[in-house]
Amino acid sequence: MTPAPPVAAPRAALASAFGCYILWGFMPLLFMAQAAAGFDSPEILAHRALWSVAVATLLVMLARQGGQVRAVLSTPKTLGWLALSTALIGVNWGLYVWATTHDATLEASLGYYINPLLNMVVGLWLFREKIDRWGWVAIGLAAVGVLLQTLALGRPPWISLVLAFSFASYAVIRKRVPIDAQAGLLVECLLLVPFGLAWVLWLQHTGAGVAFDSPTNTFWALANGPATVLPLALFAWSARRLPLSTIGFIQFLAPTLQFAVGVWAGEALTPLRILSFAFIWGGAGVFAAAALLRRRAARRALKETAEPV
Repeated sequence: MTPAPPVAAPRAALASAFGCYILWGFMPLLFMAQAAAGFDSPEILAHRALWSVAVATLLVMLARQGGQVRAVLSTPKTLGWLALSTALIGVNWGLYVWATTHDATLEASLGYYINPLLNMVVGLWLFREKIDRWGWVAIGLAAVGVLLQTLALGRPPWISLVLAFSFASYAVIRKRVPIDAQAGLLVECLLLVPFGLAWVLWLQHTGAGVAFDSPTNTFWALANGPATVLPLALFAWSARRLPLSTIGFIQFLAPTLQFAVGVWAGEALTPLRILSFAFIWGGAGVFAAAALLRRRAARRALKETAEPV
């Protein structure tokens, strides 16, 4: 069995959780800056895959999880599952980069509001987890928000839906694969890196790449590595040390910041879109409040059980 993590100061665990979601929330600014410097979304994605390997390798070495990586690489079944998770996260990363560099950050943020609510449905379907009435209220509010977003856009919010479904599917696979977060990410990066390297070499060969045109552009390209890996490492560290109800509250920080970035960038925010987000925010609020109430009820039950009769 994996040993329990050392007890961490609550402030350190909270700081780690807030740090990862703040970094994820402001990540569109990194991609927007690269787009302004001449990068297109495929080149950004290629460098994201390429330079994540170095940072992921460093984290695996620090965590002494090299044995897990070697075990996975020699186990075809597990490697096959991680190949599928790699495809899903590649789709998720690629679409997110495209959205944030094509004036669709608001629609992307909607996907990450939907994701935790979608996880409840997936848990019911695949893992026989129960959804209480407040969970169904949250899901219903989110469904109304998606419908209103469809009306506001004049089409289904496919960016939101693909981001939510791809990440939920990714989470299901990673839940089933017996490997820690950092080691699993390194394997996924190793599977992605041939595609990233091939694309970068092709761009340089044809003269279409911009990553090495100036020191500034090279900095932007290299920044994709830590920007991809560090938030996940902070999340993995804090998630093992904080109650899920606390994580449930904090996780909505990222799409809220993404929403703010989209508004700051001047993306269209019509009254109908505002109304759709109001329903999504309502669903997120119900989800977070219900998680907190469940946590408090569990604490009371544990305390009552422990008290002498």
